[in-house]
Amino acid sequence: MNDSDFSSSPTFDPPAKEIAIVGAGISGLAAAYHLLELSQEHSQPVKLTIFDAAKRIGGAFGTEQIGDYRIERGADSFVTNKPWGVRLCERLGIQDQLISTNPEFRRALILHRGKPVETPAGFQLLGPTELWPMLKSPLLSLPGKLRVAQEMFVRRKASNEDESLASFVRRRFGQELLDNIVQPMVGGIYTSDPERLSLQATLPRFLELEARYGSVIRGLRKLKQGSSPASGARYGLFVTPAQGMQQLLNSLVEKIEESATIELKTKVQGIRPDADRIQIEFAEAPPRCFDGVVLALPAYLSASLLESANPDLSSSLSEIDYASSAIVVSGHQLDDIEHPLDAFGLVIPHRERRRILAVSFLSRKFPDRAPVGKVVLRTFVGGAMQPGEVEFSDDQIMDTVRIELRSVLGVQGTPDFMKIVRYDRAMPQYEVGHLQRVERIRSQMDDLQGVALAGNAFVGVGIPDCIRSGEEAAEKVWGDSFQPEQ
Repeated sequence: MNDSDFSSSPTFDPPAKEIAIVGAGISGLAAAYHLLELSQEHSQPVKLTIFDAAKRIGGAFGTEQIGDYRIERGADSFVTNKPWGVRLCERLGIQDQLISTNPEFRRALILHRGKPVETPAGFQLLGPTELWPMLKSPLLSLPGKLRVAQEMFVRRKASNEDESLASFVRRRFGQELLDNIVQPMVGGIYTSDPERLSLQATLPRFLELEARYGSVIRGLRKLKQGSSPASGARYGLFVTPAQGMQQLLNSLVEKIEESATIELKTKVQGIRPDADRIQIEFAEAPPRCFDGVVLALPAYLSASLLESANPDLSSSLSEIDYASSAIVVSGHQLDDIEHPLDAFGLVIPHRERRRILAVSFLSRKFPDRAPVGKVVLRTFVGGAMQPGEVEFSDDQIMDTVRIELRSVLGVQGTPDFMKIVRYDRAMPQYEVGHLQRVERIRSQMDDLQGVALAGNAFVGVGIPDCIRSGEEAAEKVWGDSFQPEQ
């Protein structure tokens, strides 16, 4: 379905079902768009209303123009090997606007003893595809390198019990690889403590490699053919709209607004069944009833709204922990930076005792993000392992970032701009046992017909995962709302 005009659908005989979506982030918008698609596909009318307590759609997510700089406040791209993001762009008619990362700089840096060092070529998040670049790298000592080489002789785990990422890497590769390479790389994705992060819920393919080949290295070698030689993350898989991530958001909103109502600055404070419908209670307005409701919110907010309707479900949702972080975006003259910035970014091991987690070089990843001779940096602060760093004021955090950038990259002079974006309790922590917890939540949801959950708290934290979550929630509510009359 391309460039669908939902407003031009034929007149329907049956009365329209009323469906509400609480939360106007990417998950909620994906749910809304898919509900409109389902309405057109099945010739069933839907009266759709989207509520959000914020004053802007998309929350902190989106692109912003600062002079001649084009910056990202949130995610700067998404992966293509999870198809839901690309498929949505195709249905919105913007797939031809997607651009890939700059091949010239497809490498990652890791801070080691205060200096940026390139990640060994072929290293993929938890393990190497080839040993020679690892043996040449200064990131590990000789004993550390020998321990990595021994991975091919480590016995596979006998049980299927969930395991922390730290336990898995320590068991197969040793402590040094965990501390010096894996922790900062994975921490840059999940802002998590690897000692608590569930491997099943985050990077299950490494468990599958161990189970199938008896060795992660042997498994990665088998899969290596045709892969990119880039170090770190598989950057060739990342794409973004040419005009920035806001282009995806704007395209969604444009389609949705043709047939739905969006009510911002509207705080929902409760959800409860009311006969065969769902009643939504508002902080500053009378309650309203709907045939279906999608809660596209952080798990703890959904838990609060469902406390009276389903206490057990509310309790399970409350078990999902969250970390807070901040991104400081800044624009600089390239001549003011000692490091050549010949990569996509720098991640920083916790053992380096710095006050920042990572620095992304946005204008090295994608074109037209900074004027000629300048660069956009995005510095990440906080997360599960440094929660205290986001408790400072905006000015204090920006001062910290200036000091750290000067120390690790040699950034001098006065930035053209600095902007801080806070993500308070925004990143769910997929701790050991997460998948079992999600299964329990899904089972408890069976008792709450007409309500669905969406967001990054359940099956993935990336943009495609959020889109998938929203679309699956839309299908559940659609199925509940249009069940045949008994």
